[in-house]
Amino acid sequence: MRDLPFSLDQLRVLKAIIKEGSFKRAADSLYVSQPAISLQIQNLEKQLNIPIFERSSKRAILTEAGSLLLRYGGRILALCEETCRALEDLQNLQGGTLVVGASQTTGTYLMPRLIGLFRQRYPQVAVQLQVHSTRLISWSVANGQVDVAVIGGEIPHELRDVLHVTSYAEDELALILPITHQFSHRASIQKEDLYRLRFIALDTQSTIRKVIDKVLSQYDIDSGQFKIEMELNSIEAIKNAVQSGLGAAFVSVSAIAKELELGILHWVKIENVTIKRMLSIIINPNRYKSKAAETFSSEILTLFVNPIQDHVSSES
Repeated sequence: MRDLPFSLDQLRVLKAIIKEGSFKRAADSLYVSQPAISLQIQNLEKQLNIPIFERSSKRAILTEAGSLLLRYGGRILALCEETCRALEDLQNLQGGTLVVGASQTTGTYLMPRLIGLFRQRYPQVAVQLQVHSTRLISWSVANGQVDVAVIGGEIPHELRDVLHVTSYAEDELALILPITHQFSHRASIQKEDLYRLRFIALDTQSTIRKVIDKVLSQYDIDSGQFKIEMELNSIEAIKNAVQSGLGAAFVSVSAIAKELELGILHWVKIENVTIKRMLSIIINPNRYKSKAAETFSSEILTLFVNPIQDHVSSES
């Protein structure tokens, strides 16, 4: 077997440069000097006898060979991480790392509670939580960078044959109003009243926005006729805007438990209309599943089959 013309350290450097977008930021992320990063790439190109980066560009742009090396290098590094986790498992949950993924709302309001319960039982296991869009988290699970994830949207079409998807829990989306609003004394409103409200909404590409529009259309409610005052990209920003009296909004029930308890937001029902979405657990069955991941799935996710309702009930 011939000697490899690259090392794992060189692959890590290459991955960091592309992830961070420059040699300097890559050096900062790896806690080394920029000259050390440059030297690693120079040695790598000398060993491969082929350029990896375009010399005509001031930015870190890969050549065709560099792109090929990055693609296979990423798989090599993922397998190395997988190997380390498998070896750590020999200690039977006396250490190791669990990497959990979640889409935005789920990762912000639900997963910290579930991870906290897991850490109470297994404090020696280090847990990392990655929160991104459903699409990015799905790819992270597919590539072996995340062990298990809970998402609120649909996985990319091209990953449907790769990932195993299991229904987990229903997430209700609530219509919230400022406590000073004229409807705040009501328990429910008619669907026609929606057209009289001013809305604070997520952008049109967000998963929750698409779910809301789709479900409302099933009740013959045209969300395209709503008065959208502003679009924000953060649930926290939306809640603050509503609390300040700028409009109404649809948000996950899991995101407003504290506000309902404190009485600073009003949840008003819509007569004969319920907006729900299904949360799903995703794993890659073709990747090694660590004991930590198996335990998290069986003892935490399986036991808390309705974690959102439990969360809201415990806060109210």
